[in-house]
Amino acid sequence: MPDTLSHKLIAAHLVDGDMTPGSEIALRMDQALLQDILGTLVMLELDAMGIERVHTSPSVQYIDHTLIQQDNINADSHLFLKSACERLGVWYSGPGNGISHPVHMERFGVPGQSLVGCDSHTTAAGALGMLAIGAGGIEVAMAMAGEPLYLPMPEIVGVHLEGELPDWVSAKDIILELLRRHGVAGAKNCILEYHGPGLAALDAMDRHVLANMGTEMGATTSVFPSDEVTREFLRSRGREGDWQPHAADADCRYDRTEHIDLSRLEPLIALPSSPDKVVPVSEVAGEPLYQAYIGSSGNPGYRDFAVVAEIVKGRSVAANVSLDINPSTRQVLAALIGEGHLSALVEAGARLHQPGCNGCIGMGQAPAAGRNSLRTVPRNFPGRSGTREDSVFLCSPESAAASALAGVITDPRTLDMPCPRPREPGRMVVNDSWFVPPLPPEKARGVELLATDNTPPLPLLEPLPNSLEIPILLKTGDNISTDDIMPAGARVLPLWSNVHASAEHTFEAVDPGYVERARQQGDAGHVIVGGANYGQGSSRENAALVPRLLGLQVVVAKSFARIHWQNLPCFGVLPLTFTDPADFDRLQQGQRVRIDDLRQQLAAGQILKASLDDDTLTLRHELSPRQLEILSHGGVINWLKQRPSPTPSQEATS
Repeated sequence: MPDTLSHKLIAAHLVDGDMTPGSEIALRMDQALLQDILGTLVMLELDAMGIERVHTSPSVQYIDHTLIQQDNINADSHLFLKSACERLGVWYSGPGNGISHPVHMERFGVPGQSLVGCDSHTTAAGALGMLAIGAGGIEVAMAMAGEPLYLPMPEIVGVHLEGELPDWVSAKDIILELLRRHGVAGAKNCILEYHGPGLAALDAMDRHVLANMGTEMGATTSVFPSDEVTREFLRSRGREGDWQPHAADADCRYDRTEHIDLSRLEPLIALPSSPDKVVPVSEVAGEPLYQAYIGSSGNPGYRDFAVVAEIVKGRSVAANVSLDINPSTRQVLAALIGEGHLSALVEAGARLHQPGCNGCIGMGQAPAAGRNSLRTVPRNFPGRSGTREDSVFLCSPESAAASALAGVITDPRTLDMPCPRPREPGRMVVNDSWFVPPLPPEKARGVELLATDNTPPLPLLEPLPNSLEIPILLKTGDNISTDDIMPAGARVLPLWSNVHASAEHTFEAVDPGYVERARQQGDAGHVIVGGANYGQGSSRENAALVPRLLGLQVVVAKSFARIHWQNLPCFGVLPLTFTDPADFDRLQQGQRVRIDDLRQQLAAGQILKASLDDDTLTLRHELSPRQLEILSHGGVINWLKQRPSPTPSQEATS
């Protein structure tokens, strides 16, 4: 039977499992990507596991989030990460090189290979024909240690593109159209596989936009063929030797199909504060504007900045608007300088920031409270910008630039000028001077980790008791994100490597009293009740680990986002759903949930009998036998340590 490209990539990396949608599969990971705020925990986890040398190659640690050095904490963290890279055999990309996702594509992406990353937007590398998957840091650490990556076998959704994009419409509008159709959970446990004649006009970085933001639909990953467009991307960076063709078979069949006629699209915009609240820009034209923000992994390509430069060239940004330019990579910045686009931006009144994630994760460029900010970033969850009372819209670079000139939200089709269509220079100069390669093993063994008070060892976690009688300390609504659970921004993000310090900020925007109630409850444990799509967004594992340290033992939700659902048992937290959705309304903060004979019930099947005060409650789990074993040990690290060591013959055949 003809195969999809996704099936081919999965089959080439399959270690165990049945490729039937929903069944747990185990995949060999070729490469690993770490970013700084979660990479620190990965390094601590590898140290706790006793790993001396990682197995994935290349493994690359990027400094792209913690760039604001308002004190010593971030700078100290950079030194810790560099020492960990030297010790473990990992590449180190220092501050200033740029955002992990486009930089990894530029230097390390190889069609046909698999990539796991501790950032949910690792999926962006699917633009090169890679099988690229975001995961919690503990699962990335396991993959780097030589373990497979486990996940439910996804459905394969074929996205057929035809036609050509009209003037003033670009890749961001394509993914916003998919979000408008299907919402933030519409591709959960799915791979979005793009195909069709419309692909020919999308360059590799256009594809990056789609692969990156498929995560906002809950997709496991997105996949593009490795074709002549891919070859040109690698050739222009001096890496044509890494190119190889990969494509779906003709007449392959998808589990589901989606059709988009590119010629019928118009400029779109996501309203505050969710990526799926999408409407035409024309519907909100005329609304006041405070900030227009260009950059991030959501629009990282050279053309995404060059098109803004050509729109504003010879004009002035409105006096009431801050046009913030956040170059994605040092390489893109150099190209913009060489082509004269940077001077056009600066002369028009733009503000230039260093290459990195920056305001996308709330590290600088936070908008004024309640003022509209148009951003080319992938997410606009409440408070993610660094301003709790923010008003962030997601749009294309064209819409952001047109609005910056007008001073109000503006449909770019109304500009009195031809639509610019800049193309990348034929040669994108690559300079690896600021990348530190792994040390050879004989030198790596002598490297000492430069730990600080902000990188303490990970605490030990105890297994769940066999009987629970614990209170509900928090009840949330739908679409709670990991930003809601563990906030980012310049105030909290530097503390992420210190789970004890970051614990003080858990759920602070949702319920400021949660931490105090959890501390009062202590080791006795508690329950959190969540709505639909609980834990959406970032892969940040501390959104599972830190509440566990505060005593969280069970989360009962209408449904979970995939990565957070996988993170919870990795740290000894039991994720459950309702067999009867109406039971959600019965559960209230302060009530007590009792589960007896927990281990026996988990072993017996997916249905658990519980009691709510004096009433009965039926719940469900969807954990695999492997996840149940991890849960029984109190998390992944305990599980790995207690597994029998392989015999010499087993090691020789592995």
